[in-house]
Amino acid sequence: MAFLEALIGFLISLVISGIIIYLATKLFGEKEGFGTAIMAALIGAIIFATVSYFLGVGWIASVIGGIAWLIALGTLYSMGWLKALVVAIVVWIFASIVSWVLPTITGPL
Repeated sequence: MAFLEALIGFLISLVISGIIIYLATKLFGEKEGFGTAIMAALIGAIIFATVSYFLGVGWIASVIGGIAWLIALGTLYSMGWLKALVVAIVVWIFASIVSWVLPTITGPL
């Protein structure tokens, strides 16, 4: 049962991340579809899980994972480093807003 809950939580997070990446890349005129955004979210999750496994959590792991994700984002969307960095910052801002708003949607229980 715990595995199923974890899987459902992962899939929901993946879709939400994909939507955020899709919207952020559309702001910058990227033409790739939602599938590319889902792939970017999945690759990002794999990168951060791998880096966290080997380096633990902390700023060094975050920097290394962030750089690896920028490379993946730039490759998937055929964009340069600077544009990938700006898109990543916008994704981070959107994700912060969503993570702040999403838990409050259901209201008090």
